[in-house]
Amino acid sequence: MRIEDLRQRLRALGAKPGHEQRVLRAWIQARPLDTRRGRAENFLPLALREGMPGLLAELDRLAHVRSEHPGEDGARLLVELADGQTVESVLLPRGGVCVSTQVGCAVGCVFCMTGRDGLVRQLDSAEIVAQVALARARQPVKKVVFMGMGEPAHNLDSVLEAIDALGTLGDIGHKNLVFSTVGDRRVFERLPQRTVKPALALSLHTTRAELRAALLPRAPQITPEELVELGETYARATTYPIQYQWTLLEGINDSDEEVEGVARLLAGKYAVMNLIPYNAVPELAYRRPSWERAAAMARALHQRGVLTKLRHSAGQDVDGGCGQLRARAAAAGLVPQPRHIRLHVRSAAAAPRSST
Repeated sequence: MRIEDLRQRLRALGAKPGHEQRVLRAWIQARPLDTRRGRAENFLPLALREGMPGLLAELDRLAHVRSEHPGEDGARLLVELADGQTVESVLLPRGGVCVSTQVGCAVGCVFCMTGRDGLVRQLDSAEIVAQVALARARQPVKKVVFMGMGEPAHNLDSVLEAIDALGTLGDIGHKNLVFSTVGDRRVFERLPQRTVKPALALSLHTTRAELRAALLPRAPQITPEELVELGETYARATTYPIQYQWTLLEGINDSDEEVEGVARLLAGKYAVMNLIPYNAVPELAYRRPSWERAAAMARALHQRGVLTKLRHSAGQDVDGGCGQLRARAAAAGLVPQPRHIRLHVRSAAAAPRSST
């Protein structure tokens, strides 16, 4: 279900613009909408009041928690969708939630469990927002990061519709809506045109174009230099610094040469570098460097004028790196196995502006 579909359903039940906003706000903010006789919401048209129980039940089916895995850095949720497919959401400290935008992923980052089986299907905008509603039923939410399963740029229309809803009806500050992407020129074309302009997190991972192509084999062909320039233009236009994501892989992108490369790319830029030691997965051969090595890289970058944050990988204590919970459920035969979508990821220069 798309947010627009939900709006049309409400209108078909007689909702005027004010009624529509009231219902959507209550759902997105996980607040009760009491339609009992004599309650304040009885200003709703009778047909809408009578149709609300069925509509609310349908919204509840969009996403529900199959299992919850508390950890030191928040709780990871395995979320089941109406068709039985599963995605992962993460309740983050300090009022944040990380949501998924696809079942699976087509980028195929070699160190990520999510992309091992490719893209299964896109999430509609209401399914994305439903993850935020689930989180709000458990904790206050004032920040939403689109960093879960999937590549948001490959589901751009649905993600932007969800961002618009969260930034208007959802009471989330625009700079606290964080769009994470490996880099796609369509993102830099479309986001500046939106009323709700999210912050950007760009997956860099290396300053060497050939290594980046190997680590992110089906990402658009954008060099690290061009990615940073596109990010800098967006940062200056929105006044939000770009967050650069760098998953630290032992012996691959944790060298002194990479530190020097980052300094050349980001010194003087409106940017924050997030160094994230890899969350090791038994099925994959990659390992995270020692904390001492990661801290040394962060110090070296600070000394070279790059604002750097060394972050703990989420979910290490519960084996909950992105894609692991779903992978375990799939191995146990607990999720359906539909046909995969064939997604042809062309260079953005060749892609039409309206394509998602």
